[in-house]
Amino acid sequence: MRLNINLATQPYEDSRQFWIYWSAALGLVALLTLALVYFAAVGFMAGASDRRQMSELKSEIARLDQEKLQAQAMLNRPDNRIVRDRSRFLNQLFEQKALSWTLIFEQLEEVMPTHLHVISIHPGVTEENNLQLKLVVGGDTREQALDLVRKMENSKHFKQTRIEAEKFSEAQSGRKDRVEFDINALYVPATPGRDSHGGSD
Repeated sequence: MRLNINLATQPYEDSRQFWIYWSAALGLVALLTLALVYFAAVGFMAGASDRRQMSELKSEIARLDQEKLQAQAMLNRPDNRIVRDRSRFLNQLFEQKALSWTLIFEQLEEVMPTHLHVISIHPGVTEENNLQLKLVVGGDTREQALDLVRKMENSKHFKQTRIEAEKFSEAQSGRKDRVEFDINALYVPATPGRDSHGGSD
């Protein structure tokens, strides 16, 4: 009878298999650590870009706020207060549709003589808060401008019409107007009770 006696103090283990498993586990942990470090770095860089953009936006907002304060301070100066009040008055008219560019041009077309046309038109407000139109018209003769002034005075939409200045020029190739006139007139905005056209576009 043969007996196998193990004289080792520790039981037998397969160390090679142990180290293979342990190395694989360490490799997975290392890969996971590298992935976490990578995503953390990407997140930090993205956060830095976002923080930089936020800082730039805050600086831009601060600059615009400063410009707004400077503009308000300029408008609040006594010598600019009239311009500010007139601008507000015009803006209110546009918002309320009391001032319609379409209607103004239709009314001007009704009184505009032949061979006379509008070059430019600018609204304004008088010191009495009346709506004023400044026209530049072009044509062939001064009689055409005088005819326009008469027709505007006879219209219920314009009053106190007058020629402020006139500029003559010799006929040139490609230029149609021989004379230009600066005409000022007070404009009476149409209301439903006073004009069948109404007061909106």
